[in-house]
Formats: sequence, structure tokens, C-alpha cells
Amino acid sequence: MIDKGSKVSIEYKLVLDDGTEVDSNVGGEPLEYEHGTGQIIAGLESALAGLAAGDEKQVKVAAADGYGQIDPEGYHEVELSQVPEGAREPGALLMAEGHDGPIRVHEVKADKIILDFNHPLAGQDLTFDVKILKVD
Repeated sequence: MIDKGSKVSIEYKLVLDDGTEVDSNVGGEPLEYEHGTGQIIAGLESALAGLAAGDEKQVKVAAADGYGQIDPEGYHEVELSQVPEGAREPGALLMAEGHDGPIRVHEVKADKIILDFNHPLAGQDLTFDVKILKVD
């Protein structure tokens, strides 16, 4: 059974409340993690405790236990010149040294751009369909 320190392999599908499939490794390489070390989001990790190889479970993770709520402090206004010309449109993704994860262009104004540093799944409730493949 899955307990702190267990090495776990899972197959999963991640779906948003509106039915959009965001991620899946079904038919691909399993996700491997060490239970209790924070390698996967907290809400999913706690729901898998006590399961065994072969078990399947649908796990609903509230935004607060997933990627968090949208933080209004995560929006920053920058000069237009600080964003590459090809990325000056809402939804464009940028990477920056020292920031873990993508930065989204939220809004483009005449001479400024508002960047969103929140995780792309922040504020979203998540549903995982999980199959436990292996527990060591």
C-alpha cells in the first residue's frame, strides 16, 4: 500500500471541470514519484495514500490543494519593449530566467503589457483519473 517513502508508478488523466483534458500519460510512460515528498500536488498525493497496485480512483482536487488560487500579485505590467515582438498577444507564453514555469501574456495595451506569473492551472479545480501501476 502507498505510504510515506513508497516509490509509486501511476497512469493518469487530468480533466478540468468543463471537461477539457489537460494532460494524460495513458498509453505512455508512467509517472513515478516518491510518496510524501511533495513531488506531485498535495491534493492528489494525499488521496493516493493507502492505495495498492491495481487500484483505480477518481480524485477531485480543489484549486487550493492543486496549483493554488489565482494571485492578483501574480500580474505585472512591463514595458512593451521588454517582450519579444512575436509574443505580444494575449495567451502567448514566455520563459524567464529565475522563474519556474511559463509566463502568460494577459493583456496588451498601447505601450505596456500585463504578464501573468500564476501557474496556468491556478484557480482551477482538477479531476484526476488514476490507476496505480506499481508500489515499492
